[in-house]
Amino acid sequence: MAPIDVVIIGGSFAGLHIAHSVLRDVPDAKVVLINPSTSFYWNIAAPRIVTKPKAFRPEQYLLPIKDAFAGYRPDAFELLPGVATAIDTAAKSVSVTPNEGEPKTLSYDYLVIASGSTTSATTGSLTGTSIPFKQSGHNDMEQLIESAQEHIAGAKEIVIGGAGPIGVELAGELAEAVEQSGNAGKVSITIVSATEHVLPMLKPSASSAARKLLEQKKVKVVTSKRVIGVETPADDSSTWTVSLEGGDKLSADLYIPTTGVTPNNSFIPAQFLDKDGWVTVNNEMRVQSTDGSTLPIFAAGDITNNSMRLSFKATEQAHVAAANLKAAIVGGTAIKTYDQGENIIMIVPVGESGGTGQLFGFVPFSFMVKMLKGKHFFIDKAAGALAGKA
Repeated sequence: MAPIDVVIIGGSFAGLHIAHSVLRDVPDAKVVLINPSTSFYWNIAAPRIVTKPKAFRPEQYLLPIKDAFAGYRPDAFELLPGVATAIDTAAKSVSVTPNEGEPKTLSYDYLVIASGSTTSATTGSLTGTSIPFKQSGHNDMEQLIESAQEHIAGAKEIVIGGAGPIGVELAGELAEAVEQSGNAGKVSITIVSATEHVLPMLKPSASSAARKLLEQKKVKVVTSKRVIGVETPADDSSTWTVSLEGGDKLSADLYIPTTGVTPNNSFIPAQFLDKDGWVTVNNEMRVQSTDGSTLPIFAAGDITNNSMRLSFKATEQAHVAAANLKAAIVGGTAIKTYDQGENIIMIVPVGESGGTGQLFGFVPFSFMVKMLKGKHFFIDKAAGALAGKA
């Protein structure tokens, strides 16, 4: 029997889970995983990784993808380092530019889009300096992380744009790194929130707790001010000017934006995308086309139009997509559906000593955040996620 060709675009939480699930349960499947990097990046720990170079070893947060698939038949799995450039639904093919070699075209019986999203901090599009909170579009994660660590270590005036979970976690880690290096009083850290509170998506008590913890660590908190511009002086000085609503200006030798995400969608046909560029899926995680056609294409993770773009939500979507993909392969009907719900589960360390968050309607005590995430940012779970066991 000819193999069933399953092409998966994206090797992070969703794509990895689906690849393992198909390989475990579909004996005739051949899975090709397209990903820019040969490593899986545990970006949950990014705020600590970029601020405290000695907190973790690189092999703890950059794990070789290929090694996690060594237990399958050699002809059942292929990691193709590179980027997808186009999808041809009529020909059922994906165009790929590999990291090495000439462009190629892959045929598929089933396709999974799990290309995720990126941020301006990761791309460095705003400042020219990459702070990789996400996987980049190249096989350069180790170099990007090392460069970010050097930039942060050398900065004396740091401004963080955005006071969501990444911004708050980053500010807490930066403040502790400054204290641990003996530079307390020599480095200023400012976090800017466009809203009245930091962590505005959480309950007021969680927001208040986060602000108190930040201020205890000597982080200046600016609220109700949106960053409207970032520019360098004409004399090419290393000092940036960060302009806020209302006319206020902050100087910085490092500005780190932590708001907004952009879909990795340059290769995706327009008929799959909503008005904001995210892939439209139904509750079975099957891609929806504006022409109404039913296609053998699924999507999961940040790239979809589900608004909660969190790692555990990506994994939940992957469970649904994998189950329904396998059902489609064997000729069955969908067996699972996804509903992101409205409940918030978020744990936000403000340094290693504690933090805040929200678990459904409950705001955890600071010591609970320390024990759950603050000590290690779940770094011990990275290998399990890579193995598709999350």
